[in-house]
Amino acid sequence: MDFSDDHFALLGLPRAFRLDTTLLDARYRALQAEVHPDRFANAGDAERRFSLQWSTRINEAYQTLKKPLPRARYLLLLANYDVGAENNLAMPTDFLIEQMEWRETVADARAARDLHELERLHHRLKHDIGEIYDELAVTFDEQQDLVQSADRVRRLMFLEKLLFEIDDAIAALET
Repeated sequence: MDFSDDHFALLGLPRAFRLDTTLLDARYRALQAEVHPDRFANAGDAERRFSLQWSTRINEAYQTLKKPLPRARYLLLLANYDVGAENNLAMPTDFLIEQMEWRETVADARAARDLHELERLHHRLKHDIGEIYDELAVTFDEQQDLVQSADRVRRLMFLEKLLFEIDDAIAALET
C-alpha cells in the first residue's frame, strides 16, 4: 500500500462516480482485516503506529467513497476543481428562490405539526435528489464535464441539507 494513493486506488476501485458498493464494502473489509490495530496488539510500537495510520487512512477512504455526495466532492478535488460551495452566487437565482420556497413550506408544515406534509416533502425531495445523482453520474462518468458536475454537487449540498431539516422536523413530531 502507498500512502500517496488516492481513495480509489487505495481501495482498488476505478476513479468514477458510479461505484459497485458491494465491491467497495468487500475491499474495505479485506484491507481492514490486514491492517486493523487489533492484529498488531502484540507488535512493536512502530508496527502498531503503522497499523493505526493505515487503518485510519482506509476508514477515511471508505467513508468518503461510500456516500455519493462526499464521493462527488472528492472527485472534484482530485480534478483540482473548486466546487464553489462557499459562494451562493455560483447558483442560479431560480434554484435559490426554489430553496427559499422549500424551506418556507417545511417551516410551515413543522409549525402546523403536519407530519403527512413533511413526509410528502421528504419523498418528493428524495426523488429530486435521486434524479440529480443520476445526472451527476452522467456528467462525471460519461461526459467528464466538471462544470456541470460541480453545479450538480452544489445543488445536492443544498438539497441534502434540506432533507436533513425535513427529517429533523419529522423526528421532532414523532417523539
